[in-house]
Amino acid sequence: MKFAVYQITRKGGRARNEDRMGYCYTRDAGLFAVADGMGGHPEGDVAAQLSLQTLSNRFQAEAKPRLADPQKFLESACLAGHRVLLRYAAEKGLTDNPRSTLVACVLQGTSAWWLHCGDSRLYLVRDGALVTRTVDHSYAEMHRHAADVVPLDHQVNRNVLFTCLGTPTKPFLDVTGPLELMPGDRLLLCSDGLWSNLSDDEIVGVLTEEPVSKAVPVLADRALKAGGARCDNVTLLAVEWEAPKGAKSDPGVSTRSLGEDVFASTIQAGEPGPDDDLDEEEIERSIREINEAIRRTARRS
Repeated sequence: MKFAVYQITRKGGRARNEDRMGYCYTRDAGLFAVADGMGGHPEGDVAAQLSLQTLSNRFQAEAKPRLADPQKFLESACLAGHRVLLRYAAEKGLTDNPRSTLVACVLQGTSAWWLHCGDSRLYLVRDGALVTRTVDHSYAEMHRHAADVVPLDHQVNRNVLFTCLGTPTKPFLDVTGPLELMPGDRLLLCSDGLWSNLSDDEIVGVLTEEPVSKAVPVLADRALKAGGARCDNVTLLAVEWEAPKGAKSDPGVSTRSLGEDVFASTIQAGEPGPDDDLDEEEIERSIREINEAIRRTARRS
């Protein structure tokens, strides 16, 4: 398995960054995820982190070095994250549950599986064209895809989500896959701070034009500029699968020489304390460390 990956997060105009992203991999499988802690509910940053942390822990436990069933893994690991949020709220005596959206993707063999809950998105781009993207769990998207079936009153806030992790009821999880990947395919996972400020066409265009290490910062900067002073947190993670020879691509990670027990992750472990904001500088420090490890791997291969 060989892939190039780059991730970035920006606080934008918000007081806190409540987005989290990360990836982990073994010799034969990779997990990539973005979570967006929801405003209007307590401790969104904790909700996003705990959701990813639960995913990472489950992946480490089950990918030995492959997952037996990627779809079942995504469903069970995300429901486990949901239960962690409910338990966290109960243990802390919170009157409302921390909540988070989530999009997660597993690459294994030559296929991809992904799951989303809420309005964090996945885009799949091939040969400069959008193959597919996730459909947000919002009344706006539901109406757009089925206006005759789901008419909306003008008083309804169309951007309200009807599901996420941490709700009192069981969340709705949308799972797709397996989808066969082609060399050079690019997958983008992002929070709504990106797609709410940029069109799908612009996202696909930038993601196509440059290696992911250049495209990701460009997209983040454009979203921040378009969002202005009150811009939401902007977080995105892009993966290029098995770049064709001669393509304008990053060196990437090759896992073929890894041992069966090797596990690597950028997802931070541990629960944040009440005054630990896990700010942008700390998040990007961990990203730089893993990117340096990737470069060392590329030089050895």
